[in-house]
Amino acid sequence: MTTARAQTHPPRYRGAASQPTVDTWQEGPHNRWTFVHLSELLPTATIARRFPTAPDEATDRLSSLAVPGLRQRLEESYTDAFLVLHRNDVIAEYYRPGFAPDDFHLVMSISKSMCGLVIGALVDSGDIVPTARVVDYVPELAGSAYDGATVQHVLDMAIHLNYSEDYLDPASEVQTHDRSSGWRTRQDGDPDGTYAFLTTLTGNGTVGTFQYCSANTDVLAWIIERVTGLRYSDALSKYLWSKLDADRDATITVDSTGFGFANGGVSCTARDLARVGRLMLDGGEGPGGRVVSERWVHSILAGGDPEAMAGSSFSAIHPRGSYTRQWWCTGNERGNVTGIGIYGQYLWIDPATDTVIVKMSTWPEPDSEHLHELQNQLFLEVSHSLDEPPATKEVPEEESTPESKETAA
Repeated sequence: MTTARAQTHPPRYRGAASQPTVDTWQEGPHNRWTFVHLSELLPTATIARRFPTAPDEATDRLSSLAVPGLRQRLEESYTDAFLVLHRNDVIAEYYRPGFAPDDFHLVMSISKSMCGLVIGALVDSGDIVPTARVVDYVPELAGSAYDGATVQHVLDMAIHLNYSEDYLDPASEVQTHDRSSGWRTRQDGDPDGTYAFLTTLTGNGTVGTFQYCSANTDVLAWIIERVTGLRYSDALSKYLWSKLDADRDATITVDSTGFGFANGGVSCTARDLARVGRLMLDGGEGPGGRVVSERWVHSILAGGDPEAMAGSSFSAIHPRGSYTRQWWCTGNERGNVTGIGIYGQYLWIDPATDTVIVKMSTWPEPDSEHLHELQNQLFLEVSHSLDEPPATKEVPEEESTPESKETAA
């Protein structure tokens, strides 16, 4: 039986007795840490090492893909970056005007899939038991919607919460979540930080039916912090990013307490995001060491329970679709699995051709069934274009003519 952990949060730096704030960051002892982590407290801008930082024209390398009208389709779907990693080679790339290959892009809820991999690493090590109750790890959630749910329920988004994921509704819980986490201006009565917000969530206690809820991923990040003693941003580095041989550090937004916005706050380059997909195709093994077991990867590629998400917008596009361990599973004949973020972020995995497709976009609206359909069709066409041609069966010489058959008889 898992025992409850102490009700503490990881400090911003070793030995910190309190949180640095915008009023105290210049003073000792906080300044020993804040002077090299200022972006966690104040808005910062990059002073680029090149000027201009990116060309005024779009740059692309798409000729290797036999996909009709590809460049136009990328432009029409508000693409900022598009990349195809086939086996270990980047065979196609596109970057819109003003966006460079080493620029960071917010990946929104693909961040969730990364969190799922960190959970997988800790399940493999025995530090997290999927069938254990959430409150065994985070007793502060006793009395909330998570009181009674297991870690697996949260991983699979199979828990009922009174939480509206309507990104455009100011009265929705997802906007309160954003405000508490520093993504929007706080209003009177909003919880102070993500930890506090999560404790306010209610539900009817039922589990087993799919309900997409961004709060679930932040609960997983809280569990990660509790079992590792690390801030979520550090755990994401230790258990995932440091093992990818990434070209660049990634970033994650943090709230007033320093808690990383696990459900949607990661930014990185297209090439580094492709490395996350490559990790999946390599059975959980990264250039810097194993992240998750092959069993964990196979459980994702095999998909979850399609019945749990029957009637969802995802199953309208993918009738056998499912969601498991923070990944979307199409259930199609190719076994495509994907991470998805609002405003058009995709990390598409095609096991049939050993291919990863990254698409970073800025749609004019957060969610669009029409644009999702267009993008899924595009990914399928790209994947099919890389299929190996069927081998030509050679006819044995003795069967090549009627005479030979008669002779054989």
